[in-house]
Amino acid sequence: MAELLHLLPNRHLSTKPWNFTALFSILLRSSYCSATAQNKREDLQGERAAKWLSLPPFSPPIDSSLIAKEIAGHPCLEKREPFTALKWVRRCCPEIPMSLVQKLFRLRQVRKQSTIPKGTIIENNAGEKQIRRVSAKSAISLGDVILLPVSSEKSTNQRGGCSCSDDEINFIRSLELYKDSAMIVINKPPGMSVQGGVGIKYSLDTLATTSLKYSNPEPPRLVHRLDRDSSGVLVLGRTRLSTSILHSIFRERTSGAVSHNLKIRSRPLQRKYWALVIGTPRDPNGLISAPLAKFVLDNGKSERITIVNDANIEKSTSSNHALTEYRVIRTSIQGYTWLELLPLTGRKHQLRVHCAEILGTPIVGDYKYGWQSHKKWQPITCSTRSTKYENIPIKRLPFGLESEGGSIDEKQPRLHLHCRQMVLPDISVALKHLQSEFSNYNLSKCEKINLVAPLPLHMQISWDILGYDS
Repeated sequence: MAELLHLLPNRHLSTKPWNFTALFSILLRSSYCSATAQNKREDLQGERAAKWLSLPPFSPPIDSSLIAKEIAGHPCLEKREPFTALKWVRRCCPEIPMSLVQKLFRLRQVRKQSTIPKGTIIENNAGEKQIRRVSAKSAISLGDVILLPVSSEKSTNQRGGCSCSDDEINFIRSLELYKDSAMIVINKPPGMSVQGGVGIKYSLDTLATTSLKYSNPEPPRLVHRLDRDSSGVLVLGRTRLSTSILHSIFRERTSGAVSHNLKIRSRPLQRKYWALVIGTPRDPNGLISAPLAKFVLDNGKSERITIVNDANIEKSTSSNHALTEYRVIRTSIQGYTWLELLPLTGRKHQLRVHCAEILGTPIVGDYKYGWQSHKKWQPITCSTRSTKYENIPIKRLPFGLESEGGSIDEKQPRLHLHCRQMVLPDISVALKHLQSEFSNYNLSKCEKINLVAPLPLHMQISWDILGYDS
């Protein structure tokens, strides 16, 4: 068209007739270029759809750590850091391995689609979409869309459940203690692993994906852990947001305890375990404060958690402070004691190590930390054992779980450690208020949910053998 405009003014200055051939050629070329540009845009859009995986448009997510602090009554006044492209990819695609995400950014294969704002150099194109390469640390704005290569979707390790029969699904669902829109709570049976690993065929994280998803678009996710041989209250989040908030509440509990905020009424999370131990603590109640560390045994293959002291400080990795409140529930003439344990921090094997190494009363069935006491183990001979369990038909439990045996009248007792009770904030109500524009709900006043898990069979039998009423 520029050539055409150049020819038209010359008509008044030139005595020569118009060059209609040149004019027609310019018009034809202009039309062709316009059509070609349109075709290129359409081709680009088609190519983009074929080559790129679009993530949801960015909207600032709810900061779960700030919510947890507010629920605990400790509002955070720190300025929030900008949200980066890497964080958004990790949030939207947790199933993509971190190594692959970093590789995509490193090879500059990630794009950001933004709307061109007004007042820029290219203001004439305001409102149109602009696609540029983006780095991992680049801040993203409201409405930005991150584009990943479609090949990354094929490389993801999609989380899937294992195939289960109807009876197996019904068994997992029979463990439910509580369910709402934010979480599912189950009474974990002893002997079942919480997470998968080498040599583990069935684990609750994969079984929950199959059995506890129901009509929810997202599978339930683990919030915390229990040892394979322990039992009791286990919490799973039903959405990514609720899981993140619950994670933060568990972390807030540990950080609050370490900072010596030990007032029980101010804790947003409370957990109570029951344990049967060998022997009796010197004091009927107290607070155990002892750091724990993991160190490798002499064979180089096994690891062990222990109290940090001068003898093992060189072999250990970094230590973590651990706090446990305890009180005696019942003692017996046979030399056993029922303890109530309240872990104020969440360290691996914390209760087992504190009982064995600080109180000197290892938990019954704990062969790892109480192996010396179990070397001379003698089962209780009890002629008055309760007969209420003898008429119960033996059921074959799925997933290789044992349905009987393991009490203190057995040669090999099972671990007597059970998460008996947990008090949690009602996250579902808190989320409803957070998602409402006009709510001034005080999260620190959030109502609590009280969850209680019945004892497993082997611990209930031991309780009865020692002559206690439930």
